[in-house]
Amino acid sequence: MSKQVSFKNRDRFIQLGVAIAALRKLRGLSQEKLAEQAGISRSLLSAIEAPGVANGFSLEVFFNIADALEIDPAALINASVFPDQIISRKQD
Repeated sequence: MSKQVSFKNRDRFIQLGVAIAALRKLRGLSQEKLAEQAGISRSLLSAIEAPGVANGFSLEVFFNIADALEIDPAALINASVFPDQIISRKQD
């Protein structure tokens, strides 16, 4: 399911998972709904979002999640504090 993460990238994957979870919740999406929109399993999304756990995943999965969250992939990578224009977008 998830890929092995090197020690040097561990914190990056954890931070990215936390950002994905936070933005998903701000968008009012369940894990099931985001996973469906991103074309991945809910269990993979759950593993990515797991707090304090580094679970690697492919760029294709990353891009699919970013698209489903309606955020530029670069902004998602850099997300530590979400700008107002990201937070204000609500999922219908």
